[in-house]
Amino acid sequence: MMPAHEQMRAAAAVAGHYRSPDLEESVLAALVAAGKDPDRLRPEDLAAIDEFHVRGAAATRELAAALDPRPGLRVLDVGCGLGGASRYLAGHFDCHVTGVDQSSDYCAAARMLAKRLGMGAKVVYLHANALTLPFGHGIFDVVWTQHVSMNIDDKRRFYREVRRVLAPGGRLACYEVLSGPGGEVCFPVPWARDPSGSFLVNQQGFRRLLGEAGFQTLLWKDVTEEGLAWFRGRQQKSSGAPRNPFGLQLLLGNDFPLMTENQLRNLEEQRITLVQGIFQAPGGR
Repeated sequence: MMPAHEQMRAAAAVAGHYRSPDLEESVLAALVAAGKDPDRLRPEDLAAIDEFHVRGAAATRELAAALDPRPGLRVLDVGCGLGGASRYLAGHFDCHVTGVDQSSDYCAAARMLAKRLGMGAKVVYLHANALTLPFGHGIFDVVWTQHVSMNIDDKRRFYREVRRVLAPGGRLACYEVLSGPGGEVCFPVPWARDPSGSFLVNQQGFRRLLGEAGFQTLLWKDVTEEGLAWFRGRQQKSSGAPRNPFGLQLLLGNDFPLMTENQLRNLEEQRITLVQGIFQAPGGR
């Protein structure tokens, strides 16, 4: 674990990477430019930006199907971004979902979009630090994370905190970017512009961290090939096409195309891997 002053510097790098002032206004303007009516939004209208992870909404549906949550479950979405996954869980499975994110800009935009979709009463979004979650012990039945841990240096503390807020026998559903055997990551990537905000572990280290936190593996799946195929298809589809005004450049800036090129290279050269997993906290029957 890095010294305290380096932790502060890393936290500042991550916060700066995701800082998006005037995000609500930018999203609404881009929706209009893309031919969408902000007053008559459908969830699918937001798919280009509110599922901020490899394979987008398809990955969310797949992880949710594996989790198979029952109605009424209390779910905490850590690193909720603009809220696509949390709204999917609330809308399709009738879960009570709280989303937290370190970016206050993202949380404000998530609340705005939920309200415009008529889901303001089904989901709650809070600006919070994943290492000091503002909840009591055993509050949630499920903790959900997608592409979050690569921005967290103190992963032991993070997974202890996840376990703390889970009820006995509760489940952690995650979809993460991990380091691969192919060498150092090529930057910039969607989660960091340089190594100062990137903290990857390999698959063995990831499973060891979860085991140390007391989690039992219920599902483990390497989905690197699926992610690689998705990226290749995305690149082919966008080659030569005009840029969609409603895309992730709204969140990450004009260098987002370079980030996607590097992400494809990192996958092709096995510099990163993608995994999907469901893990159970102690105390379940």
